[in-house]
Parts: sequence; structure tokens; C-alpha cells
Amino acid sequence: MPSPSSSPSRTRQPSSLLTAQHSTGHVHLIIGANALAAARAASSLSAGAKPILIAPVSTTPAPDGPQLQLHYSLTTLIAAGSLTHLPRAFSPSDLFCLGREEVDRVVDAVFITSVSSPSLFSHEAQQQEQEEGEGEKGWRGGSAEEVSKLCRRHRIPVNVVDAPELCSFSLLSVHADGPLQIGVTTNGRGCKLAGRIRREVAAGLPQGLGAAVERLGEMRRMVLLAEAAAAEGEGVDDSVDQPAGLNKLVLEGDAEAAKTRRIRWLAQVCEYWPLRRLAEIGEEDVEGILRSYSGTTPTPATAPGGGLGKPGNGQRGRVILAGSGPGHPDLLTRATYKAIQAADLILADKLVPAGVLDLIPRRTPVSIARKFPGNADRAQEELLEQALDGVRAGKTVLRLKQGDPFIYGRGGEEVAFFRQHGLGDRVVVLPGITSSLSAPLFAGIPPTQRDVADQVLVCTGTGKKGKAPQPPEYVGSRTVVFLMALHRIEGLVAELTGYTEEEQQQQQQQEQEQEQEGSREGETRTAERKQGTTKRPLWPLNTPCAVIERASCPDQRVIRTTLRFVAEAIEQEGSRPPGLLVVGRACEALYAPEKGRSWVVEDGFKGLDLSVEGDFASGGFGMAGMA
Repeated sequence: MPSPSSSPSRTRQPSSLLTAQHSTGHVHLIIGANALAAARAASSLSAGAKPILIAPVSTTPAPDGPQLQLHYSLTTLIAAGSLTHLPRAFSPSDLFCLGREEVDRVVDAVFITSVSSPSLFSHEAQQQEQEEGEGEKGWRGGSAEEVSKLCRRHRIPVNVVDAPELCSFSLLSVHADGPLQIGVTTNGRGCKLAGRIRREVAAGLPQGLGAAVERLGEMRRMVLLAEAAAAEGEGVDDSVDQPAGLNKLVLEGDAEAAKTRRIRWLAQVCEYWPLRRLAEIGEEDVEGILRSYSGTTPTPATAPGGGLGKPGNGQRGRVILAGSGPGHPDLLTRATYKAIQAADLILADKLVPAGVLDLIPRRTPVSIARKFPGNADRAQEELLEQALDGVRAGKTVLRLKQGDPFIYGRGGEEVAFFRQHGLGDRVVVLPGITSSLSAPLFAGIPPTQRDVADQVLVCTGTGKKGKAPQPPEYVGSRTVVFLMALHRIEGLVAELTGYTEEEQQQQQQQEQEQEQEGSREGETRTAERKQGTTKRPLWPLNTPCAVIERASCPDQRVIRTTLRFVAEAIEQEGSRPPGLLVVGRACEALYAPEKGRSWVVEDGFKGLDLSVEGDFASGGFGMAGMA
């Protein structure tokens, strides 16, 4: 049975374009005298605007209704001089003579807070203006509907209480904490529900987050001044995800990219540190980030919670290499969870999700790798040095990795490193659920399925020092999962669907050798050699593929497309690492592509909620609604 939202009999209403308007010095016209008018006046004042209240206050009962009285909050604002009050009914000329000089006296916004008080709209003044030729042409007056029409005709933003059809804009239910504002709207379908949702969201935020936003904003300003340039795509637009350019591959020796190393690091601190730890960020953390890679001896990038601890006590500790799984904290093994609780020092990879890092006890120092593009090797060296120091100090050091330590996690390299330093017997490795197999599952992609795919190949999209690895050949029944590939997606697609320069050179060399042998041994021998020469089968551009980002996390995203459009899709939709690419017919085994669309984006993850019996049957693991 289809869900109501997918029913063909219902037309989906477009959502509002949410904006944050800078209103300093703007003139807001408020029509009404009730509690809502007071709330609108307070909101205008908090935004730096100048509210003007229009409300007739009569000493005798009005003939068409009860006496209009100002709400006590309005009288307080008027007495304090914060609110200008015009004790009369609204007139069309108010829209064009009460505003700012620089916009020809046109008001910036109109709020109608009552639609049931005719005395708010003057009939006599309107009639007099029409007779004197100063009135608004076509104005009939006498209702909020006519005021709304007049405002919209002149492109003046207008908001009418309980009348979405008369509004050109609506206000959000807002949580404010310093520079941090979070707004919720139900697009006129349930104002009370919007307030409830806003409270629930705000309750889940750590205290002090607004102050952290202030500190991080100042830090960003200082970094930009120090580097005199912003990273590619690093802007101030909060409405989009990370641009793809922020995570593009940076090769060794790229001097231009090196100039922006700290702004990249800061951007990734904001993206990957848990909100709880961001809220605790202090001056020492700010200074540490500002010092990052300034040409001096590197300092550990320790997140709030402590440093490396006291000097050694003569005892050797141990190192635990553990995989944190694809992202959801419920997918940790019990062994890794115990290690998190018992560790004296935790050294985490950058992409370990916030949900897992939030499990770390507050008492435990944690350092997050500074692995922004172009700095992976140096950040790895820092973590290994910190681990050595910790073990020699008698500590239990947990190297917390994403996925599984031995599946493109450098786990084997780290074990070899500790063996070279005489600590081989002090190393414990704990497995983790690898995203290369679990992420496709959360996207509803079975890597193997009879008559579709009978083999799975896990590859890296980026080799050592950024070098492109040998691309796999096309096999129709194969599913290929590429890790660490999205930052160089254009190059990867080109390698899969065409021959590399090295392959072309090898082919030309083979052909030249065959021609030379043919001239010596005859045409028969040449034909035999050519039959033994094979080219790598190329992947068709229409091969289905899927980009899976932050698998099993609340902000999981899946982009379903083909090799032809995947690079364009990533460029347009932005970047949300960590992510991987799945290529092969299995991508459409449980999914029917929509005709006429180059790609489809699916946001959110709602699997693993096992609190209600039958969740899996109703679409667990995020596969609800698939065709």
C-alpha cells in the first residue's frame, strides 16, 4: 500500500525557500494591538529593525466591535521608546511614507496580526485619499486581504496571521543562542508542531554551542587573514553542504593548496568534531589550530578533554587498533566499545563519526587526526608518534579507525611500525564492520545476487601519494566498491571507461613489436601474436552506480546515477565525506531508476531502530519506498 506522500491523488506543495534576512535599520510595519503584535515587535527589535505599530486606541466602544486595547507588552515597549505607535487605522500611504530614505520611504515588511478587527483598517481615510487623488489605484480597503494584495502588488513582504494564502513570507519557530539560530517551519500546516520540533532540536544541542560558533567564527577570520586566501569553494554560505572542491585530491608539492592548509583543517574540525567537543573548545584549542603547520614543529591537535598525560612511569602500555564500523554507534563490536571505555588515550581518525566519538568518556583525552587533503601522511606520522609516547608512558592507547583497520585503514602499516619500535607484543587488533560491504546494504544494494552479480571487488580509488591505481576491468556480473575515490571522481571515471595513457603506450609498443616480428616471421606468425593480445574490457558509461556517504549515520546520503553522470552529480550536490562509490548492475537490483532523470538523491537514514517490533518489515535499513 503506497504511503500518503506517494499517492498520485495528492499534489505535493512546494516548500518555502528558507532565508536569513539581515534587517538592521529596516522599518517593519505592524498592524494590530494583541499579544502577537507584541511578539512581532520584539522579534523586529532583536533583529535590529525599527518597528512601527499601527493600532487605533479608542476611549469609547467601537460601533462594530469591542474596544481595541494595546497589549501590556506593547505599552511597555512604547513607554521605553523602542516602539513607535501611530494611534490610528492603517492607510495605504503608510506603505510608502514610513520607510527608510534610502529606499524611497517604502517600508521593508508588513505584519498583520489580526484579521478580525475592522477598525484596524480605515474606510474614511481611504475614501478621502481616493477623492484627493492620492490613494492607491484599485484599493478597496477594509480587510487584511486587501492590504496583502496591495503589498504583494508593490513587492513589499507581508505576513498575515493564520492566512498562509495571504503571506509572501512566513516566520520560523526559532531557537537562538548567540550567533547560532535554528529555525523550523511546517509551511503553514502546524505552527504548534513547529514549536514542539524546535524545542526538541534545541534540547538535543550541547550547552555553550552558540559561544563556540562565535569562537570558531573569529578563528576563521584570523586564519583567513594569516593565509590571505580561502580554500577552493570555502565560502560563508550555510545553505549547502561542503563543496566538492574542499575535499579534492591535493598532490605532494602543490604549493597553492599548501597556502590554505589551515582553513581546510578548520573546515574539517567544524565538520567532524562532535558538537559536544566543539561546544567545549577553548583558547588553547584555538591557538593550536592557528599554529597548525605554520612551518614550526607540529603540535598535537588534541580535542577538548586533555593532553597526553603525565610522563612515563617505567611501565609499557599497549596499543589497540580498533575499527569503529561504518558510522552508527550501534554497529560497534562489544570489544571496541569496551576499549573505548577503558582507554587512557584515544587517537581517532578524522572520519570516525560524531556518534561514536560521543561514547568516549569525558575524562579520556582524545586527539583527532588532521587529515585534510594533502596532509594525510604527516597527520599519520603525528598519530603514530603520539601512540609511541603513550605506550612508553604506560598507557592503553586506542587507535580508533573507521570501518575495519585492515581494509584500507593502514592497520597493517601501523602494526609493522610498532614492531619496528619493539612494541609488536603490545599491539592488539580488533575488527570492525567495513563500510565497503555494509554501506551498500544500507543503500539497498546487494553486492551479490543471483543472476545479477556473482562477485565483489573492493578497490581504492587513490593510490599512494595520490597516484591512480590500476583500474579494474569490466565484468558484467561484478560489483566494484571504490573507497577513497570521490575526491578524484572525474579521473576514476575516465580510467574505467577509457584506456589510461600507460595502457595506450603499452598497446602501441606491442603493436610495433608485432609489426617488426611480422616482417621477419611472416603474416601467419603476426596473426597468432595478435590473437594473443587482449585489451582491458572498458566499463560502459551507462553502468549503474551509487555514491553512498556517511552510511548508517543520520545524515546518510545516496546518489543513484550512472558512470556518465556521477562526476557531475557530485559537483552539483556537494561533498559529504566519508563516502564510497558502488559500480555495477547490483545498484539497480532492488531499485528502478526514474526515467528522464540523470541522478536521484536520497537523504537520511532510519534503520537500526529496533525499539518497535516489525521495523524491519516496514523498511528497515533505509530501503523503504524502493520500487
